[in-house]
Amino acid sequence: MKGLAGAVLVMVAAVTLSGCSSDYVMATKDGRMIMTEGKPAIDKETGLVQYTDQAGHEMQINGDEVSTIIER
Repeated sequence: MKGLAGAVLVMVAAVTLSGCSSDYVMATKDGRMIMTEGKPAIDKETGLVQYTDQAGHEMQINGDEVSTIIER
């Protein structure tokens, strides 16, 4: 019975945590689709869009190259 309760607790925690962080897709003007983990941040001073790619790396792209950012 303890194993079942533990499994249910782990499943509930996984569902709760997956709802906290949304993935986004950025479309670039040259046709690339960039999948991100979490919402990309736009730096108004530099014009760069900072995001975390699906491998967990912090990346930046020039905001002029991005055509749309859509929540997945």
